[in-house]
Amino acid sequence: MLLEEVARTSEAVAATRSRLAKIEALAACLRRLRPEEVPVAVAYLAGELPHAPIGVGWASLRDRPAPAQEPSVELLDVDAAFREIGATSGPGSQARRRDVLAGVLSRATEAEQRFLGGLLTGGLRQGALEGIMVEAVARAVEIPAAEVRRAVMLAGELGPVAAAAAAEGRDGLARFRLEPLRPVQPMLAQTAEGTTEALARLGRAAVEWKLDGARIQIHRLGDEVRVFTRNLADVTDRVPEVVSALLALPVEAIVLDGEAIALAGDGRPRPFQVTMGRFGTRAAAELRRSVPLSAFVFDCLHVDGDDLLDRPARERFTVLEAQVPEELRVPRLETDDAEEAGAFLDAALARGHEGVMVKALDAPYEAGRRGAGWLKVKRAHTLDLVVLAAEWGHGRRQGWLSNLHLGARDPAGGFVMLGKTFKGMTDAMLGWQTERLLELATTRDDHVVHVRPELVVEVAFDGLQASRRYPGGLALRFARVKGYRTDKRAAEADTIDTVRALASG
Repeated sequence: MLLEEVARTSEAVAATRSRLAKIEALAACLRRLRPEEVPVAVAYLAGELPHAPIGVGWASLRDRPAPAQEPSVELLDVDAAFREIGATSGPGSQARRRDVLAGVLSRATEAEQRFLGGLLTGGLRQGALEGIMVEAVARAVEIPAAEVRRAVMLAGELGPVAAAAAAEGRDGLARFRLEPLRPVQPMLAQTAEGTTEALARLGRAAVEWKLDGARIQIHRLGDEVRVFTRNLADVTDRVPEVVSALLALPVEAIVLDGEAIALAGDGRPRPFQVTMGRFGTRAAAELRRSVPLSAFVFDCLHVDGDDLLDRPARERFTVLEAQVPEELRVPRLETDDAEEAGAFLDAALARGHEGVMVKALDAPYEAGRRGAGWLKVKRAHTLDLVVLAAEWGHGRRQGWLSNLHLGARDPAGGFVMLGKTFKGMTDAMLGWQTERLLELATTRDDHVVHVRPELVVEVAFDGLQASRRYPGGLALRFARVKGYRTDKRAAEADTIDTVRALASG
């Protein structure tokens, strides 16, 4: 396939807000591909490269050659050129990389150059996220999306699954199984306002402490252990404590889902950034000694050749309890009593944890999905903050101001930015705020509209963390909009002093 067809498909997807129209445009393109082209096209249309970054950014694209008048560049030729750029190193490598890139761009049409520029700089935002791409692949090969989604969760990426489906249909998908030492995408949770709501939705359920740590997936096969993050990155060499704990279990093969967390001497969690600082680096031995990590697991996906993904949670929990000692498991309660669940939540909060997870006992492990069988309950804080700027949305939100820049009032004058959020907004709110913010605009460019600091918005958030990015030294965690406070003036917004008091308390 010519790159031009992929570029035009990307433009068509970006031009519509309709999810169904995006899926059909993508599926139509995928149907015309040869099987060997599928992984590359799927990645490109999702705005990603199907390999490691190649070190090409805006600077390399600034002086691009004049575009070709007629399309001639094959999709796989572009992929081969990008892989060559990424593999080129040593003396003279910069000139060689530059020549290869110029060779591709000189043969590319204007539409293809725009597409490649967005792809290489991370600016290709046409709303073709993996969920839509899964639906498009399923539509293209006429296989139920649930079957494609399951294969993706087991493979860890969409490209190989799409290629197998295109070449062999359902038989190709059947080859994807859970294999110890190969990670699967983690199951994610929806949100409930409280334990009463959660139990009303799920009935009798498991209620677990929700730890404020780093999500990990732990695999063991014989004497080999691998530990992966929620993004499926291999961090085995960074967590020797976790490896030792798994090697002590009397099993041959096991796959567990859990959290790694740094605990203080009294067993309370240390601040989130302490865990991540220890977890996110190949820490020196001294740091490992001063900030040890503890592993706590809450689900079992495989044991000694038996896949448990499709088993109901109560069966997976029974296997977990039989294979993993209590000190390595997240505390859990089974109940249908909201008062009992509320007391369990209070106990978790009193120990310094985030809240609780409420899990349906009959639900399978929906890897890679935000399943309705898992609900998180946390006691969120709220602040009344001021909108300082907003970024234009993309995908379904294209044409609306979406990502809000939020600031607390500085009693000495001005406002201190604490972060951004695009979460919690209805379509009606997006329309209203776009109109209102444009009325308040002071300066604007293609991406950001800066506004007079007059609009007050109530923001819920899960916590605060130290930040070098923002001048106040603090950033909101998981901020989302609850609603605009049109009854408040900016002078009545919460101050940076209030925010600092929350952080220290």
